Amino acid sequence: MKLFDSLISAVLPFTPKPLIRVVANKYIAGETLNDAMATVARLNQQETMATVDVLGEFVKNPDVARQETNNNIAVIEEIARRGLDSNLSVKLTSLGLDIDKEFCWENLRRVLEAAARARNFVRIDMENAPYTDSTIELARRAQSEFAGHVGIVLQAYLRRTQDDIRQLASEGMHFRLCKGIYIESETIAFKGREEIQQNYLECLNIILDHGCYVGIATHDDVLIDGARKIIAERGLGSQQYEFQMLLGVRDGKRRELVGQGHRLRVYVPFGRDWYGYSIRRLKENPSIAGHVFKAIFTGN
Repeated sequence: MKLFDSLISAVLPFTPKPLIRVVANKYIAGETLNDAMATVARLNQQETMATVDVLGEFVKNPDVARQETNNNIAVIEEIARRGLDSNLSVKLTSLGLDIDKEFCWENLRRVLEAAARARNFVRIDMENAPYTDSTIELARRAQSEFAGHVGIVLQAYLRRTQDDIRQLASEGMHFRLCKGIYIESETIAFKGREEIQQNYLECLNIILDHGCYVGIATHDDVLIDGARKIIAERGLGSQQYEFQMLLGVRDGKRRELVGQGHRLRVYVPFGRDWYGYSIRRLKENPSIAGHVFKAIFTGN
């Protein structure tokens, strides 16, 4: 399977855009806000929560960053208007982190104010290593002012993550824990599959030891089974955690988890930047490419 995933990733730069669109249609809700809301409504009908992501990152133009901010606020307002069970995920580089940290903070603050008014929640996504410190810094500022309306993503393949969890957990942070998809140096990131899995489960235990809520974001059977074991051993109630998956990836496993009584949230990206996002993500994480291509032909 790994060879197949790598082959898919290698041919992406030479793949016609219409074919990439076929793949993208499986795991991107569409280009418009209405597309995203329709997908969220469908997921809610299947007893599944959602988190919406407005596609766009690495913004260098202040006007674009302001528009991205407005787009994110529009998502929060539309979720509330339609009464949907969804929150929002944001990437700080879409709000201007590459332009100026304080400029980004003001944009993020506007989004968080909208979320607080709507009694909703914003998840700050983690990006690649050059942004880790700034993302954590702004998430801590957000937590101090908007506790209960904000959380952060941490990546288990980074060697620093256990220490980051301990610091943030002491401040009551709400976590999404994922493996991590960016290509990073071995000096800062674990590379072996088993050592990443081990660190993921250790990170999960540390979060739960501190009594923090966690989104267990993975498609890996080893981690899903490990998390279910931890949940059972700790006797956790369904309001203390949730599983999270990407739209269009492992729908059968999603249905299985929901059927077992676990809360589950699906990551719903949408926007005009679908092509750039698709190429970047499929190249960064070949295993997702394999999952998506398999799903196209098997329906699972």
